[in-house]
Amino acid sequence: QVQLVESGGGLVQPGGSLRLSCAASGRAFSSYALGWFRQAPGKGREFVASIRWSAGTTYYADSAKGRFTISRDNAKNTVYLQMNSLKPEDTAVYFCNAGYYNGNKYQSADYWGQGTQVTVSS
Repeated sequence: QVQLVESGGGLVQPGGSLRLSCAASGRAFSSYALGWFRQAPGKGREFVASIRWSAGTTYYADSAKGRFTISRDNAKNTVYLQMNSLKPEDTAVYFCNAGYYNGNKYQSADYWGQGTQVTVSS
């Protein structure tokens, strides 16, 4: 069992920044990767970024490269998503997910946080 709690969403102007946090707990947690997904109204859930917990290796969707940074704090069991140069199309509910990598493909373990709303608007 893995439990995930997101925080840090809010309203931000285009070009602004937000940092999302995901606090994780559970047995054998270091064996997981953690990922950020987002879902806009009427759309499916989209992969944003992920990190291998132990090694710290990161992966990004093309839409996130150069703007978003995923990181983790091992002592706090927390993963972060630093989002810079935000655009209106980044508006979505952002979810934290526990999963693993099969080669270079992220696979969800179907553990999700409750989501945190990010709205980018002037």
